[in-house]
Amino acid sequence: MTPEALNTLFSICIGFALAGALVNGYQAVAQRPAGFGLLQDGVAPKTFAAVPFLVFAAPFIIMRNTLRGMRVESRRAEFVMMATLIAGFWSMMSGTFFLMTLRAAGVLG
Repeated sequence: MTPEALNTLFSICIGFALAGALVNGYQAVAQRPAGFGLLQDGVAPKTFAAVPFLVFAAPFIIMRNTLRGMRVESRRAEFVMMATLIAGFWSMMSGTFFLMTLRAAGVLG
């Protein structure tokens, strides 16, 4: 496995782990699951605060909603595959940003 492929895989894993930690932390504090409905409160400070949260939590929310929809609504496999690809790419981007931030802060070498 090339170093670039390993770095990409690590970014995807970090992105999903970060998304899962954020969503589970939100659910522990708010006593309700996080979702994209956080953006439906109109123009308010908590709506603007939800945007950065959802940027990093979106891969987990997308996969949770996709797997739930697969069981409940019996969605087609093509839809599930497309949602998985989107969540994986999003996770790779957020994981890359998170790792770059840790490197810039001097936490990682």
